[in-house]
Amino acid sequence: MNLTTTLDMSSTEDMPRQFPKVTLSEKEKETQLQAEKVYASALKEEDNKDALSMFTVPEDCPIGLQQEKDHELLKELAEQQSEESTKRRKSLKMIRSQSMYLQIPVNTDWTRSVTPFMSPSSTCSSLPENCPDYQRVTISGDYCAGITVEDYEQAAKSLFKALLIREKYSKLAYHRFCRTTAQFLRSAVNTRWSEDDEVMPDMCPHPKHGEDPYSMENIPENLNYELKMKDGIVCVYESVEALEENKPHDLPYPDLETFAIDLSHVLSMIADGPTKTYCHRRLNFLSSKFYLHEMLNEMAELKELKSVPHRDFYNVRKVDTHIHAAACMSQKHLLTFIQKTYETDSDRVVLEKVGQKMTLQQVFHSINKDPYDLTVDSLDVHAGRQTFHRFDKFNSKYNPVGASELREIFLKTDNLINGEYFASIIKEVSHDLEESKYQHAEPRLSIYGRSPEEWDSLSKWFIHQKVHSPNMRWIIQVPRIYDIFKSKKLVHNFAKMLENIFLPLFEATVNPQKHKELHVFLKYVSGFDSVDDESKHSDHMFSFRSPKPEQWTADENPPYSYYIFHMYANIMVLNNLRKERGLSTFQFRPHCGEAGSITHLVSAFLTSDNISHGLNLKKSPVLQYLYYLAQVPIAMSPLSNNSLFLEYSKNPLKEFLHKGLCVSLSTDDPMQFHYTKEPLMEEYAIAAQLWKLSTCDVCEIARNSVLQSGLSHQDKKHFLGVNYLKDGPEGNDICRTNVAQIRMAYRHETLCNELSFIVDAVKSEAMGSIYE
Repeated sequence: MNLTTTLDMSSTEDMPRQFPKVTLSEKEKETQLQAEKVYASALKEEDNKDALSMFTVPEDCPIGLQQEKDHELLKELAEQQSEESTKRRKSLKMIRSQSMYLQIPVNTDWTRSVTPFMSPSSTCSSLPENCPDYQRVTISGDYCAGITVEDYEQAAKSLFKALLIREKYSKLAYHRFCRTTAQFLRSAVNTRWSEDDEVMPDMCPHPKHGEDPYSMENIPENLNYELKMKDGIVCVYESVEALEENKPHDLPYPDLETFAIDLSHVLSMIADGPTKTYCHRRLNFLSSKFYLHEMLNEMAELKELKSVPHRDFYNVRKVDTHIHAAACMSQKHLLTFIQKTYETDSDRVVLEKVGQKMTLQQVFHSINKDPYDLTVDSLDVHAGRQTFHRFDKFNSKYNPVGASELREIFLKTDNLINGEYFASIIKEVSHDLEESKYQHAEPRLSIYGRSPEEWDSLSKWFIHQKVHSPNMRWIIQVPRIYDIFKSKKLVHNFAKMLENIFLPLFEATVNPQKHKELHVFLKYVSGFDSVDDESKHSDHMFSFRSPKPEQWTADENPPYSYYIFHMYANIMVLNNLRKERGLSTFQFRPHCGEAGSITHLVSAFLTSDNISHGLNLKKSPVLQYLYYLAQVPIAMSPLSNNSLFLEYSKNPLKEFLHKGLCVSLSTDDPMQFHYTKEPLMEEYAIAAQLWKLSTCDVCEIARNSVLQSGLSHQDKKHFLGVNYLKDGPEGNDICRTNVAQIRMAYRHETLCNELSFIVDAVKSEAMGSIYE
């Protein structure tokens, strides 16, 4: 890999708002062929494997482990006899010896040596006053990768390139990218990172107390731009003449061939032997290192927390980062609301069925139910054993007492009563959140892509029903159900579905005066989600040879990566346009890794700000390590997974947390999975009890939830501290987060150490020439 070429492709210094293109070289063709083999292998595995095999079979088979050791021994002996390997090892020794003085790239008031060579007596040189010293775990020796030099270099360079690729896509879409990781990527070519290089989502803060959240004053004027969808991506033109001459406005329009090349690189990595071995070893080391850290410092962390006044787990901010609005209430709450509504509105016309309008009383009579006799059991909205690996049965749980009529009346925004009952339920849920003060939620509302009028309908519901809450941010979920719409002849091709989803957003951005309600609603929308059953897979591998969305007229559904790319591409262009206008931007936060192929996680690694679920990261050490190095946030829902795909005891959340992945807890669907009035606290309580999580653990998870949420910069400064953007203890205000500074220092130093291994291998390529 040529380092200069890679950095040119993904450089972030003074990044132009253009999409950097890559041409398909012979080497890239080989990578793509390898990626196709990996994709085919993943599909075959999904077809043949038992549903829980990957979680029940031990990771280390004794025979396989012995063969691996024999292979490593033979390779080590061969390496020692290789003159070239000796030169490389000498080069690496020099770099690692120089790394004894490598500083963590933070502000000058806190610099400490980061290296596995430090002796225990020199673990700390200069720490901030608010970070007490603690017992550090250090590894001494001149070479600590644990594998051969060739494998180490190959793995590190592949990981380095993958991180650059994610950085490129994150910054183009105004998604977050871990500051520490960015600093190390810059240090690989001896350049300095500055805060000006950082790109962040721009979220609109909630109105201050007394201000009208639905105000339609000071709406920007019309830009008079022209819009046209081309190859599934909305293009913006400054005039009719520019449209006719095909001269789009200066925005970073994605290049499909470049994306396919980048996707192939990461896809081929997950099957690369040396990279898998290296990542597996590093992940095991991270797990063991945290065990030692916990054993040595648990009491010191607890002592820190006890000294913090007026702050404990109950009054630190927590965000439910993954919850669906149609199931945001408990089953008891829904039952009570239905019975209460029937008492007051039994004679109200609430439904039109086959041209006939029906009152609430007539609806219940038609399904042979008496609301007074209903129980949570007869309501039948709770998931149980019968829904395990049965996503179809789970979806039916959205229909109270199995009647789609009740779902239409109580859980829809667009119905005969204009979603009034659904809004009332949501306002009751938001009232509970406001009463708790310290809990927030990001409910998902659906936009299907059946027609462009969906957006106007949803925004009118939001404003007319007045469902705004300072404790809620909204996310738009797009179900991957093109095949259903195509079979019902609602859309002619996939491009039409994309147009119905995204074109109204561009129109509201270009001319907010014409779409005032949508403009106001979008202030409180923080991102987009892609949802559906991931276990349904497609035989089609997405590449630059795939049909364009206008050409996708087949009845079958496009593959996951096809959806993901086209959603990301439109969000990226939209964010850049909105940034120009000084409007809020959106995150892309898809469901990913809950089931299905691990290749889904590759697509999300490139395109998403954060993901929901991520269970399948356990399958791939390479992807798991990449998600760690890039600190990609993951919203996990163990209780939801327990009813659908994975038993609670086998959930990898605890394992991910210990290794240092950025995980948060979320409820997913309280109506189906929870029993209490506070489902998020229920989620934390069960996790803490089952996995024996410490107070510092649960507060760290809560802090992660605020970081990865769509709350505004002002809110995060208030909830986490004014320096929350900084990494390590500098960015942690223990008086607000209740996370020990010892824990924050450990996380930051460990990440820096892992990144230094990657950077050193990249630098060794240049250093190696000195010894040739």
